[in-house]
Amino acid sequence: MTDATAGGVNAVGQVLGLVGDEWTLLVMQQALLGATRYGEFRARLPISNSVLTRRLGALTEDGLLQRHRYQERPARDEYLITARGRTLWPVLVSIWEWERHWVTEHREPLPAMRHLGCDADFSPVLTCGSCGAPTASPEVTAAWGPSGGWSRSLPAVVTRRRSEEDRHDSPSGLFPQTMSVLGNRWAFAILVAAFTGTSRFSEFQRTLSAPPASIADRLQTFRDNGILTTTDGDRQYRLTPKGAAFLPVLVTALAWAQRSFPAPEGPAVILTHTGCGRGFFPVLVCDQCGERLTGPTVSAVGLP
Repeated sequence: MTDATAGGVNAVGQVLGLVGDEWTLLVMQQALLGATRYGEFRARLPISNSVLTRRLGALTEDGLLQRHRYQERPARDEYLITARGRTLWPVLVSIWEWERHWVTEHREPLPAMRHLGCDADFSPVLTCGSCGAPTASPEVTAAWGPSGGWSRSLPAVVTRRRSEEDRHDSPSGLFPQTMSVLGNRWAFAILVAAFTGTSRFSEFQRTLSAPPASIADRLQTFRDNGILTTTDGDRQYRLTPKGAAFLPVLVTALAWAQRSFPAPEGPAVILTHTGCGRGFFPVLVCDQCGERLTGPTVSAVGLP
């Protein structure tokens, strides 16, 4: 994946192509926690050599990591996190929080997050960057921007199709239900459409121009996972509290992509905070001290 070009894949497609893969998220998590050398990634993750090599190569190509030779004889490289990669932390924090509170199928409970600013275990609170108010899903509206539209929002999946070895060597499911959204282009599109008011099967199909079988499969997955629900006799799909709580993942991922891969025509999606009437951009704050979170002040308790 490269920087956005006029008429090409927009920010939505960019973010799906990058964070719609659990290994990518886990490698970037470890890079943010300080891993730089191949052996450090191997020691911290249950990943094969070939899969790790491919992920490090792809993340270097996408500008999230930078390859740096630190030894010539024998030749050895390290992978340093770039400014683009460092700003991915709000997405990872939002995913961690959602999985920790809403998904029960982890083999072991996910550890708490520690805010080093106040030295307390915390939960991130989504706020509006324009007015500072805590923000929930009904208070954010979305509209396509100049580079928007679903036709430009699909990643180049052909070049990033997971190999059989990737699937066989899949991670233990650290973010299982997040991947049911970010790991499938139609799932992500359906959830975004649900946040913007789409509720009926025919509306999803018309809005997204997706195959009916794909729409039906993803809607059923979301019902099974408790993200969407329907009432008896009502064929409208509505967000559950669990589904609504996914908003921070969506908006932090979109904000990161639009900042990291700006399209020449302008943003793909324009968000508005109805509470203040101004443009919405996400800011995460600590629920314990109220301070704005930054990457260096966030730590996962018990992780290296």
